[in-house]
Amino acid sequence: MRTFGILAGACAALIVSLAIPAGAHHSFAAEFDANQPVTLRGTVTRMEWINPHSWIHLDVKNPDGTVSKWMIEGGTPNTLTRRGFTKDSLKQGTEITVEGYRAKNGALRANGADLILPDGRRLFMGSSGTGAPKEAGDGQ
Repeated sequence: MRTFGILAGACAALIVSLAIPAGAHHSFAAEFDANQPVTLRGTVTRMEWINPHSWIHLDVKNPDGTVSKWMIEGGTPNTLTRRGFTKDSLKQGTEITVEGYRAKNGALRANGADLILPDGRRLFMGSSGTGAPKEAGDGQ
C-alpha cells in the first residue's frame, strides 16, 4: 500500500509539473494592442500548425518596395480545423489579407482576427477567450 501511495504522489507531481508551462501562456492584452488594428496584404511564406497558437508567416510589400516579414498569431490548430481551416487551406505563395492587432512592442507580429483568402472567403483566426476585440476594423 505504501508503494501505491508513493507512485500516486509521483504521478501527481508529474502532472503538476507538466501543467506549469501552461501557466506562462499569455493573454491577448499582454502582448497585443486592441488600439492598434492592422490590415496586412501579403504572400504566405510559411504556416506553422503548433500549439498553443498557429502562426502565419507573411511577406508584406511596403510602399517603398521593400518587404517586411510579419508573423500572424492564430488560434490553436484544433480551433482552426473545427472552423474548416486546414493545413491545405493556406499554401506557400498564396496572397492573403489579414486583419488583426499589432504587437505592443512594435515587433512585426500581429494577433490575427480575420484572414481573407483570394476568393473572398473570410476565416476567423482567433480563438475564443483570448481577450481580443470582436472586430478588427481597418488599420494600416
